Amino acid sequence: MTKTSKKEAISATARRKIEIEFLYVDLTVCTRCMGTDANLEEALSEVSRILEAAGVEVSVRKTLVESEAQAKALGFFSSPTIRINGKDIALEFRESRCDSCEACAGDSGPVNCRVWVFQGKEYTEVPKAMIVDAILREVYGVASSQKPPARPHKLRNVPDDLRRFFSGKAAMTATKKSSCCPPTEQADCCPPSEKETCCGASDSKGCGCR
Repeated sequence: MTKTSKKEAISATARRKIEIEFLYVDLTVCTRCMGTDANLEEALSEVSRILEAAGVEVSVRKTLVESEAQAKALGFFSSPTIRINGKDIALEFRESRCDSCEACAGDSGPVNCRVWVFQGKEYTEVPKAMIVDAILREVYGVASSQKPPARPHKLRNVPDDLRRFFSGKAAMTATKKSSCCPPTEQADCCPPSEKETCCGASDSKGCGCR
Protein backbone atom coordinates (compact mmCIF):
# COMPACT_ATOMS: atom_id res chain seq x y z
CA MET A 1 0.00 0.00 0.00
CA THR A 2 1.39 3.42 -0.95
CA LYS A 3 1.71 6.30 1.50
CA THR A 4 -1.17 8.07 -0.22
CA SER A 5 -3.49 5.06 0.04
CA LYS A 6 -2.51 4.60 3.68
CA LYS A 7 -3.44 8.21 4.41
CA GLU A 8 -6.73 7.76 2.58
CA ALA A 9 -7.50 4.62 4.59
CA ILE A 10 -6.70 6.39 7.86
CA SER A 11 -8.80 9.37 6.81
CA ALA A 12 -11.75 7.12 5.95
CA THR A 13 -11.46 5.39 9.32
CA ALA A 14 -11.25 8.73 11.10
CA ARG A 15 -14.57 9.77 9.59
CA ARG A 16 -16.33 6.64 10.76
CA LYS A 17 -19.13 6.96 13.26
CA ILE A 18 -20.76 4.24 15.30
CA GLU A 19 -24.23 4.82 16.69
CA ILE A 20 -25.35 2.55 19.50
CA GLU A 21 -28.99 2.38 20.56
CA PHE A 22 -30.14 0.80 23.80
CA LEU A 23 -33.91 0.36 24.05
CA TYR A 24 -35.59 -1.00 27.17
CA VAL A 25 -38.87 -1.05 29.10
CA ASP A 26 -37.54 -0.48 32.62
CA LEU A 27 -34.31 0.32 34.48
CA THR A 28 -35.66 0.11 38.02
CA VAL A 29 -36.91 -3.47 38.41
CA CYS A 30 -36.25 -5.39 35.17
CA THR A 31 -33.12 -7.38 35.93
CA ARG A 32 -32.45 -8.03 32.24
CA CYS A 33 -32.60 -4.35 31.33
CA MET A 34 -30.46 -3.30 34.28
CA GLY A 35 -27.87 -6.00 33.67
CA THR A 36 -27.68 -5.21 29.97
CA ASP A 37 -27.26 -1.50 30.72
CA ALA A 38 -24.37 -2.23 33.10
CA ASN A 39 -22.68 -4.60 30.64
CA LEU A 40 -23.03 -2.05 27.84
CA GLU A 41 -21.25 0.57 29.93
CA GLU A 42 -18.45 -1.87 30.79
CA ALA A 43 -18.06 -2.93 27.16
CA LEU A 44 -17.80 0.69 26.00
CA SER A 45 -15.19 1.35 28.67
CA GLU A 46 -13.11 -1.62 27.53
CA VAL A 47 -13.14 -0.77 23.81
CA SER A 48 -12.82 3.00 24.21
CA ARG A 49 -9.05 3.02 23.64
CA ILE A 50 -9.33 0.86 20.53
CA LEU A 51 -12.04 3.10 19.11
CA GLU A 52 -10.07 6.23 19.92
CA ALA A 53 -6.94 4.83 18.28
CA ALA A 54 -8.96 3.91 15.20
CA GLY A 55 -10.46 7.39 15.05
CA VAL A 56 -14.00 6.09 15.48
CA GLU A 57 -16.59 8.38 17.02
CA VAL A 58 -19.21 6.65 19.15
CA SER A 59 -22.60 7.99 20.17
CA VAL A 60 -24.89 6.16 22.58
CA ARG A 61 -28.63 6.75 22.80
CA LYS A 62 -30.68 5.13 25.54
CA THR A 63 -34.44 5.07 25.13
CA LEU A 64 -37.08 4.09 27.67
CA VAL A 65 -39.97 2.60 25.67
CA GLU A 66 -43.15 3.45 27.55
CA SER A 67 -46.06 2.76 25.21
CA GLU A 68 -47.34 0.58 22.41
CA ALA A 69 -47.27 3.54 20.01
CA GLN A 70 -43.65 4.30 20.85
CA ALA A 71 -42.67 0.65 20.45
CA LYS A 72 -44.32 0.53 17.04
CA ALA A 73 -42.59 3.72 15.91
CA LEU A 74 -39.19 2.42 17.02
CA GLY A 75 -39.65 -1.09 15.63
CA PHE A 76 -39.17 -2.35 19.18
CA PHE A 77 -40.30 -5.97 19.48
CA SER A 78 -38.30 -7.30 22.44
CA SER A 79 -36.71 -5.83 25.56
CA PRO A 80 -33.92 -5.06 25.98
CA THR A 81 -32.57 -4.31 22.51
CA ILE A 82 -29.14 -3.08 21.42
CA ARG A 83 -28.59 -1.85 17.87
CA ILE A 84 -25.35 -0.72 16.29
CA ASN A 85 -25.82 1.53 13.27
CA GLY A 86 -29.43 0.38 13.14
CA LYS A 87 -28.67 -3.36 13.27
CA ASP A 88 -29.79 -5.56 16.15
CA ILE A 89 -26.70 -7.22 17.68
CA ALA A 90 -28.68 -10.33 18.64
CA LEU A 91 -27.94 -13.03 16.10
CA GLU A 92 -30.88 -15.18 17.18
CA PHE A 93 -34.30 -14.10 18.41
CA ARG A 94 -35.25 -15.82 21.65
CA GLU A 95 -37.30 -14.83 24.66
CA SER A 96 -38.35 -16.27 28.00
CA ARG A 97 -40.76 -15.32 30.75
CA CYS A 98 -39.55 -12.35 32.82
CA ASP A 99 -40.77 -12.37 36.44
CA SER A 100 -39.52 -8.87 37.25
CA CYS A 101 -41.45 -7.29 34.37
CA GLU A 102 -44.57 -9.26 35.26
CA ALA A 103 -44.40 -7.71 38.76
CA CYS A 104 -44.60 -4.29 37.09
CA ALA A 105 -47.54 -5.27 34.90
CA GLY A 106 -49.81 -6.56 37.64
CA ASP A 107 -52.26 -9.25 36.59
CA SER A 108 -52.15 -8.40 32.88
CA GLY A 109 -50.59 -11.75 31.98
CA PRO A 110 -47.18 -13.25 31.13
CA VAL A 111 -44.42 -10.95 29.90
CA ASN A 112 -41.40 -12.16 27.93
CA CYS A 113 -38.01 -10.49 27.69
CA ARG A 114 -35.07 -11.20 25.44
CA VAL A 115 -32.68 -14.11 25.84
CA TRP A 116 -29.24 -13.57 24.29
CA VAL A 117 -27.38 -16.36 22.52
CA PHE A 118 -23.60 -16.02 22.34
CA GLN A 119 -21.07 -18.72 21.50
CA GLY A 120 -23.64 -21.45 21.98
CA LYS A 121 -24.87 -20.33 25.40
CA GLU A 122 -28.00 -18.49 26.52
CA TYR A 123 -27.92 -15.39 28.71
CA THR A 124 -30.73 -13.31 30.20
CA GLU A 125 -28.42 -10.26 30.12
CA VAL A 126 -26.37 -9.50 27.02
CA PRO A 127 -22.79 -10.65 27.71
CA LYS A 128 -20.18 -7.91 27.73
CA ALA A 129 -18.06 -9.93 25.28
CA MET A 130 -20.97 -10.05 22.83
CA ILE A 131 -21.26 -6.25 22.84
CA VAL A 132 -17.50 -5.81 22.35
CA ASP A 133 -17.56 -8.33 19.51
CA ALA A 134 -20.47 -6.55 17.80
CA ILE A 135 -18.79 -3.14 18.08
CA LEU A 136 -15.48 -4.35 16.67
CA ARG A 137 -17.21 -6.19 13.84
CA GLU A 138 -18.95 -2.98 12.86
CA VAL A 139 -15.76 -0.92 13.11
CA TYR A 140 -13.69 -3.29 11.00
CA GLY A 141 -16.46 -4.35 8.64
CA VAL A 142 -16.44 -8.02 9.58
CA ALA A 143 -19.68 -9.69 8.58
CA SER A 144 -21.25 -12.28 10.84
CA SER A 145 -21.90 -15.76 9.50
CA GLN A 146 -25.31 -15.70 11.21
CA LYS A 147 -28.41 -13.90 10.06
CA PRO A 148 -29.98 -11.19 12.27
CA PRO A 149 -33.31 -11.85 14.02
CA ALA A 150 -36.18 -12.32 11.62
CA ARG A 151 -38.11 -9.29 12.85
CA PRO A 152 -38.47 -5.99 10.96
CA HIS A 153 -37.67 -2.56 12.41
CA LYS A 154 -41.04 -1.33 11.16
CA LEU A 155 -43.74 -3.24 12.99
CA ARG A 156 -47.31 -3.74 11.85
CA ASN A 157 -48.28 -4.96 15.31
CA VAL A 158 -46.54 -4.78 18.68
CA PRO A 159 -46.14 -8.26 20.26
CA ASP A 160 -48.94 -9.22 22.64
CA ASP A 161 -46.74 -9.54 25.71
CA LEU A 162 -45.38 -6.00 25.27
CA ARG A 163 -48.91 -4.69 24.84
CA ARG A 164 -49.89 -6.41 28.08
CA PHE A 165 -46.87 -4.95 29.85
CA PHE A 166 -47.57 -1.38 28.75
CA SER A 167 -51.29 -1.53 29.54
CA GLY A 168 -50.73 -3.28 32.87
CA LYS A 169 -48.05 -0.86 34.03
CA ALA A 170 -50.12 2.14 32.98
CA ALA A 171 -53.14 0.83 34.89
CA MET A 172 -51.12 0.19 38.03
CA THR A 173 -49.51 3.61 37.87
CA ALA A 174 -52.88 5.29 37.41
CA THR A 175 -54.35 3.59 40.48
CA LYS A 176 -51.16 4.07 42.52
CA LYS A 177 -51.16 0.38 43.36
CA SER A 178 -47.81 -0.39 41.77
CA SER A 179 -46.05 -3.56 42.84
CA CYS A 180 -42.98 -2.64 40.79
CA CYS A 181 -40.37 -4.32 42.90
CA PRO A 182 -38.76 -7.71 42.30
CA PRO A 183 -40.44 -10.80 43.80
CA THR A 184 -37.47 -11.30 46.17
CA GLU A 185 -37.91 -7.78 47.54
CA GLN A 186 -41.63 -8.29 47.96
CA ALA A 187 -40.98 -11.45 49.97
CA ASP A 188 -38.15 -10.14 52.14
CA CYS A 189 -39.02 -6.51 52.85
CA CYS A 190 -40.88 -7.36 56.08
CA PRO A 191 -42.46 -10.30 57.97
CA PRO A 192 -45.83 -11.54 56.66
CA SER A 193 -47.57 -10.34 59.84
CA GLU A 194 -46.36 -6.77 59.18
CA LYS A 195 -46.96 -6.78 55.41
CA GLU A 196 -50.03 -4.51 55.46
CA THR A 197 -48.37 -1.91 57.71
CA CYS A 198 -45.09 -2.08 55.80
CA CYS A 199 -46.33 -2.23 52.22
CA GLY A 200 -50.00 -1.37 52.21
CA ALA A 201 -52.94 -3.67 51.56
CA SER A 202 -52.68 -5.99 48.60
CA ASP A 203 -55.39 -6.42 45.99
CA SER A 204 -55.93 -8.23 42.73
CA LYS A 205 -53.57 -5.81 40.94
CA GLY A 206 -50.53 -6.23 43.14
CA CYS A 207 -48.92 -7.72 46.23
CA GLY A 208 -49.15 -4.50 48.24
CA CYS A 209 -45.51 -3.45 47.92
CA ARG A 210 -45.04 0.13 46.76
